[in-house]
Amino acid sequence: MDGVTIIDHPLVQHKLTIMRSKDTSTASFRRLLREISTLLCYEVTRDLELTMETIETPLMEIQAPKLEGKKLVFASILRAGNGLLEGMLDLVPSARVAHIGVYRDHETLEAIEYYFKAPEDVVNRLVIVVDPMLATGNSSIASIDKLKERGARNIRFLCLLAAPEGIRNFQEAHPDVPIYTASVDSHLNEKGYIVPGLGDAGDRMYGTK
Repeated sequence: MDGVTIIDHPLVQHKLTIMRSKDTSTASFRRLLREISTLLCYEVTRDLELTMETIETPLMEIQAPKLEGKKLVFASILRAGNGLLEGMLDLVPSARVAHIGVYRDHETLEAIEYYFKAPEDVVNRLVIVVDPMLATGNSSIASIDKLKERGARNIRFLCLLAAPEGIRNFQEAHPDVPIYTASVDSHLNEKGYIVPGLGDAGDRMYGTK
């Protein structure tokens, strides 16, 4: 699937299987989401550019690689995106953070925005947008619309699960934004949930359902 990278590392797939189980507790789900997000972050940042810098080890002076350019921005789509955000910040603690408040109207399935806060210079940074689910794609599309309005141009989208319908909608709206996911599931049901999926990620993270 053009523009979609499926992260099929065995540890990712193992943890995802446990998260899918309806018997997995809220505490375990939250812990697994944090663990798997670190692995996903490793993959979505695999091709970051490096520059060489002179340093001194305890034994000698060498040229060693460091990340080039300005720090990353992790953009969390509230509220479930924060579950991925925490693990990614464990790996890249210097990243800037944006928060985008969007929720899905359960009747229309449309995205309703209620909050947006991002670093002012997103135009100069790689922005990695995170949300566990790419279902209809409406929330993700609306979030990236807002980031582009602020000048962001180098954007990637990272999720746990995606539905084919959501991928199609997303790519029609933002063909320039690559998608990274651990799985492309079968389809959406009549309520807009990913099947087989794992339920509502936010509710399972916070025990609200």
